Amino acid sequence: MLSAATVVPLALSTTAAHAATRVDNPFVGAGVYVNPEWSANAAAEPGGSAVANQPTFVWLDRIAAISGVNGGMGLRDHLNAAVQQAAGKPYVFQVVIYDLPGRDCAALASNGELGPTDLPRYKSEFIDPIAAILADPAYANLRIVTTVELDSLPNLTTNAGGTATATANCDTMKANGNYVNGVGYALAKLGAIPNVYNYVDAGHHGWLGWDSNLQPAIDVVKQAAQASGSTLNNVQGFVVNTANYGALHEPNFTVSDTVNGTSVRQSKWVDWNQYVDEASFAKAWRTKAIASGFNSNIGMLIDTSRNGWGGANRPAGPGPKTSVDAYVDGGRIDRRFQTGNWCNQSGAGLGERPKAAPEDGIAAYVWVKPPGESDGASQAVANDEGKGFDRMCDPTYTGNARNNNNMSGALANAPLAGHWFSSQFQELLKNAYPALGTSTTDTTAPTAPTGLAATATSSSVSLSWTASTDNVGVTGYNVYRGGTLVGSTNSTSYTDSGLTASTAYSYTVKAKDAAGNVSAASAALSVTTGSGGTTDTTAPTAPTNLAATTTSSSASLTWTASTDNVGVTGYNVYRGGTLVGSTTSTSYTDSGLSASTAYSYTVKAKDAAGNLSAASAAVTATTQAGTGTGGAGCTATYKVSSDWGAGFNADVTVTAGNTAIKSWKVTWTYAGNQQVTNLWNGTVSQSGQSVTVSNAGYNGNVAANGSTSFGFGGSYSGSNAVPTLTCTATS
Repeated sequence: MLSAATVVPLALSTTAAHAATRVDNPFVGAGVYVNPEWSANAAAEPGGSAVANQPTFVWLDRIAAISGVNGGMGLRDHLNAAVQQAAGKPYVFQVVIYDLPGRDCAALASNGELGPTDLPRYKSEFIDPIAAILADPAYANLRIVTTVELDSLPNLTTNAGGTATATANCDTMKANGNYVNGVGYALAKLGAIPNVYNYVDAGHHGWLGWDSNLQPAIDVVKQAAQASGSTLNNVQGFVVNTANYGALHEPNFTVSDTVNGTSVRQSKWVDWNQYVDEASFAKAWRTKAIASGFNSNIGMLIDTSRNGWGGANRPAGPGPKTSVDAYVDGGRIDRRFQTGNWCNQSGAGLGERPKAAPEDGIAAYVWVKPPGESDGASQAVANDEGKGFDRMCDPTYTGNARNNNNMSGALANAPLAGHWFSSQFQELLKNAYPALGTSTTDTTAPTAPTGLAATATSSSVSLSWTASTDNVGVTGYNVYRGGTLVGSTNSTSYTDSGLTASTAYSYTVKAKDAAGNVSAASAALSVTTGSGGTTDTTAPTAPTNLAATTTSSSASLTWTASTDNVGVTGYNVYRGGTLVGSTTSTSYTDSGLSASTAYSYTVKAKDAAGNLSAASAAVTATTQAGTGTGGAGCTATYKVSSDWGAGFNADVTVTAGNTAIKSWKVTWTYAGNQQVTNLWNGTVSQSGQSVTVSNAGYNGNVAANGSTSFGFGGSYSGSNAVPTLTCTATS
């Protein structure tokens, strides 16, 4: 390993070198640059020498970093050191490109030096000099991997454009287009260099894992990848979990598990997300990105620098099946209060060491965020780096809408973002998983799948089974017909097609993990296909969890997918019993509505045979006040986040109209005997079936078109229908 003491300037060749042809995965068969500055900091810590030889990314997070800050190494210094480390062998140099105009619009700790309209400076003072250095023939034999602009494009999906978590700064960046055009410019300039591999930031599963977020985020990235002269060929892949803490694999539960008939997705922790860990999210992102037009050879990077979650608090197995929340909370290895928590998390540990091609579709585990570098200061610190104080880095902070008003979980006494934080480094060492000094080689196979079941048509067999468990994490399943491998899947279901009618087939399934360990086979299942001409008369299940958000003229609906014995082909959407549209996805926007008006919606699923499901439970959506009404107004939406038969938790989102409000009140009348037992972020009174909730002292002020929320627990017997809400406000 090259130490800080041995770094010397490299005489640059004036003869043009020829870079090797781009490969699909730059990490395979190559060494990776060890940053001497980070290595020295790590080695100086007690116990830090155990990881001081690990490769980490070099961060270019301001213009001055290109030439070096406070006597530190600049970009050329690092590249020269990488050439020395490579010694003529294939070698990867990793660098973060991170200085967009109006950077980090939804947080404050990593605000940048450039203002929202400084796109010309971003191009001429930041990207152009970086591209000129990377294109130097002296570095042509390095494989230069970039992580392009953290958080920017995901913010345009979730934190702009009227969403419940929108901020004024993100709305500005969405409107002026400088995130999209800036990323496009960076991809175009850097992608023109033959030995540069661009990986665009793709958030993490706890941010973008919902149906309503994932595809829209991919669409925004695609727009940026084709902006400012760029093309999709300039994207070699994506990186997830950058500077975050999402578990690589959750070994003790899957998103398809149920507890007493209640889906894991309904737990407060999962909160209807489709993914519970970064590996499954990364693979889903890759699949959907390719389907959206990105090249089929793209790969995914996962930042594992701080997602180990080991130590004494790591659960040894699944949680109790007394309730879905107990099951998830007792078994999850990610011990954060909420997946939206991102700053210097207490209890976190080093994750998997950097590794090339660890799983199908994953180019590498990488350490993008160097362990020991702070996420942000725990209190306001004057600085000349453009970095603000974000309360999410304050251990006493009780949260906001973006983390469902949970405690921040941050460590105390943290310095500015990017500065060395010894306490964080020691926390990561203590909780490392795999633990320091242990082999990272996984030799334990998953358990065999159980509960193999099937339905058949005349030409296909649809299989399902109960998920296997693994000491690290199950990554997929192999399906065998009569001992022959016929397919693989990441889910717990598979359809084998092209079969002969009235024929018996025998199936088994085996689970596999990232290390290539394969389980024993499931018990064999014999299935006989139907005779030809069988008519499908089974309707899909009714859609569930119908929810709505509104503007003054539209209602955007989302729901949980139905299931069917053959396959769901689409959904019909009804307003007040009248069919208003159809869709093949699990979302639909009904437009052209009147302001300040309540509408009732239901959804039915359909299959290829024309069978129509029962209607979903109805949801009432009240449109917002129209522009120019002159008075303050608000709307409120109600969502049951978990329900265990005798009790439930619900979340209510209050959204201001086109005028800022200073206080709000939400009222409703239950149709059943529901009783509110405890409520947070508001003041409640209940008389019989009538409930009134007023704002707390700290969340009455809501900006125009902004949102706040409250939640509560309740008890009931019988039915638990969603009530119709009325929201009033004062300005």
